Amino acid sequence: MDVTYRIRGGIPLRGDVVVGGSKNAALPLIAASVLADGETVLQNVPKLRDVEAILRVLQFLGAETSFVNSTVRIRAQKIRSQPIPSEYVGSLRGSILLLGPLLARFGVAEMAYPGGDVIGKRPVEAHVEALRQLGAENMSNDDVLHLQGKLRPGHVILPEFSVTATENVLMAAAFLDGTTTIDLAAAEPHVQDLERFLVAMGARVEGIGGHTVTVAGSHILHGVTHRVTPDYLEAGSIIIAALVTRGKVRLHGVDRFHLLSFLDALRRFGCVWREDEAEQALFVDGELSSLRAMQVRTNIFPGFPTDLQAPIGVAMTQAHGVSRLFERLYEGRMAYLYELEKMGAHVEILNAHQALIIGPTPLRGRIVASNDVRAGAAMVLAALCADGETTITDIRYIERGYDRLDEKLRSLGARIERT
Repeated sequence: MDVTYRIRGGIPLRGDVVVGGSKNAALPLIAASVLADGETVLQNVPKLRDVEAILRVLQFLGAETSFVNSTVRIRAQKIRSQPIPSEYVGSLRGSILLLGPLLARFGVAEMAYPGGDVIGKRPVEAHVEALRQLGAENMSNDDVLHLQGKLRPGHVILPEFSVTATENVLMAAAFLDGTTTIDLAAAEPHVQDLERFLVAMGARVEGIGGHTVTVAGSHILHGVTHRVTPDYLEAGSIIIAALVTRGKVRLHGVDRFHLLSFLDALRRFGCVWREDEAEQALFVDGELSSLRAMQVRTNIFPGFPTDLQAPIGVAMTQAHGVSRLFERLYEGRMAYLYELEKMGAHVEILNAHQALIIGPTPLRGRIVASNDVRAGAAMVLAALCADGETTITDIRYIERGYDRLDEKLRSLGARIERT
């Protein structure tokens, strides 16, 4: 059964909201629990389909898990490596994060190819090549992703700044007795959260937050209690919601250093915001903001996040002048612009990576689709500032990445109904 959002736009958002835990951090932390002796306790975990899906995979492999409120508990002592069928991983891109831990602990990892959003090519080659440099043998075929072999610490040069490939190598290296150096490592906040988690488990990690990371691993890692880092992508989306509805919103639990490039772009954009460092809060004043056209180029962290490209694209429809978007990472990330055009946006798509957005244009309520997690969030933002009622279909994508987004927006005054 299709679940939809029905949103009545034109209402300024007002009030306080607490930013939830990051899905992109929670998934690798859950995967890393495979390496732990004892109980792993993760707090501030978002209640999302992807989180529940990866816990089901761990249960299939023999782990004991529980998820109560926002706390996940995992005991992986009885886990075993066995082929993971498509029914468990076919719609979960994050399941690829089990490659590194399973291979390091058992010498073999086998699963159907992971699924997930369709936002362009997200191949597994970076993972395979990185683990091959630690000694893995690639036994994969067209149907099954299969790596095996005894891993050895060494020097890994990632073929690209892949977040999940970096995380796979970090987890594998943490379990190997000896030192591994990783070059061209991704440095996103959720990667840093995993690095700190591995340190707490007993590994030594140097270069946290950098593109060269050294891991001194240990065959004995212990379970720990860890609080998942806040979701800076959720924070960015709510900031833009306040901006396009000309509201006033205070976000709690925001780490400004996770959003440096994004917040700098907003300042150039004409957004009025200020930080309360003592309370770890960010206040956005959409009423005083006056948006003007700008250019945004997505990049690896600490550059402008690709996952906030679609939300900023919505904001550009309300800015004066011609804005330019450059999507450097994924060729499928601009499909949401066709949905925006249905709502009245003036868009010129130059190619799969570039578009012009001419504003300001009033948006009108329509029936639109959620093409992926971030595109779905963008449709919610567009609906919030549109005239009339918008129906957003396929919101299962949104609910894979945002924890109770509709509830949080309702708490700020939005008229949004989940049906």
